[in-house]
Amino acid sequence: MTFDVVLEGGRVLDPETGLDAVRDVGMNGGTVTAVAAGPLPGARLRLDVSGLVVAPGFVDLHSHSPGIPELRLQVLDGVTTALDLEAGVGPVGPAYERAAAEGRPVNYGFSASWASARMAVLAGVDTEGRQRAILENLGHPGWHRSAEQHEVDRIIAAVSADLADGALGVGFLLGYAPGTDPEEYLAVARLAAEAGCVTFTHTRALAEDHVPSANGASAPVIDGAEEIVRAAGQTGATMHMCHVNSVASRHVDRVLALVDRARSEGSRVSVEAYPYGFAMTAIGAVFFDPDVMAARGRTPDSLVYLKTRERVRDADHLRRLRESDPGGLVVSEYLREDDPHDRGFLLRALSFPDTVIASDAMPIVWTTPPPDPMQWPLPPGGLTHPRTAGTFARSIRMLTRDDADLELLEAIRRCSLLPARLVEDMAPAMRRKGRVQVGCDADLAVFDPATLTDRATYGDSPLPSVGMRHVVVGGTFVVRDGDIVPDALPGAPVRSEPR
Repeated sequence: MTFDVVLEGGRVLDPETGLDAVRDVGMNGGTVTAVAAGPLPGARLRLDVSGLVVAPGFVDLHSHSPGIPELRLQVLDGVTTALDLEAGVGPVGPAYERAAAEGRPVNYGFSASWASARMAVLAGVDTEGRQRAILENLGHPGWHRSAEQHEVDRIIAAVSADLADGALGVGFLLGYAPGTDPEEYLAVARLAAEAGCVTFTHTRALAEDHVPSANGASAPVIDGAEEIVRAAGQTGATMHMCHVNSVASRHVDRVLALVDRARSEGSRVSVEAYPYGFAMTAIGAVFFDPDVMAARGRTPDSLVYLKTRERVRDADHLRRLRESDPGGLVVSEYLREDDPHDRGFLLRALSFPDTVIASDAMPIVWTTPPPDPMQWPLPPGGLTHPRTAGTFARSIRMLTRDDADLELLEAIRRCSLLPARLVEDMAPAMRRKGRVQVGCDADLAVFDPATLTDRATYGDSPLPSVGMRHVVVGGTFVVRDGDIVPDALPGAPVRSEPR
């Protein structure tokens, strides 16, 4: 056999079979066609990768990266498939068409967006299948309220239509619309169970963060973690809790114990985490209302408004920003990364059994005119959360070198195989990802395990991770010798198949 590419002498990690050994990997036409202990002759391109790890490319379930510049940062972090499954898009058809027309360096896909459907039905907002449009309208009050039954029916119909059109699951931004009736959430979970897909939920606030209504009335306390576990038990759906590190924060031990108990009782509940103590979202989110923040013991100066890099000064300043730019992005501190006690909460979220590593990658906010999307390196003036560029390298470093003693193979499993398995029932193409095996897709990350690390920081132009030597998507190099291949846009759509 003649191979298009042979990666020679690398430490090959396959998290499904447990392979951890020096092997040669041969690729043809976007597929791994050989994994061999001996030499593979007849290669058109042969690369010596001795001393490096050859792993399945990372599958990011939670990426709000809307274009090529953000996805290139993720590529240099080892990502070969970036899916927006927490927020999703609506309708999904135009989103897939737009990505195909523009080209993507990684494989891409979307869930059906409950938030987008709700925005359309309750507030008359058409997000047009754009990821940014959902962020821009998170603070729109029209979609936060409880829906009438006829409105719920229309919301479910829109979600169902997107599932039929290739969506990979149901994205549920429940924490942004706390007025939602719990029965609506259960109804969508039942839809997901019938469709055989996963619901990806940004939960409501926890009971510890419950805030009484403004008029002092005693509203029912709905604990976000309890609600997702209850939905899994009552509907049989697989319920995925997004960024447990930030929604649970200092209550992560209680939440993880609840998840552990639900799993032991047969419910299908999964969690994800990213390795940072700051979150990022739109300043118009309901939980950034100054009165809500005060009731939860938080102050406005825990927020940094990204567009100007200024720390929010006080409640009046926060109100003005929320009114003038409700979709403006802010960085929000919830754990102190330099505090060992707080860092422990992060580590326990990351190392909990079967935690999926997922970035919650965000768009770049340009303080200068946006560059050509194909320009690389990125020019100064772009700002985003460091998780966009560094989640996977930082997680692997923390779990295997700095804070914990997980085996590298287990860390890779959390970045590749576990997320692929979550969506493969809905999208059988994912059964060929997250593995390094003959017949699987040639989506590979080749890195130096001793030097792989993040460099991105808060408040500065995003620096890509280092240590990632080569990244292959569908048999095409998108990173070669540690740098972006400028014209490589081999990303392919990942869509569900009718069952």
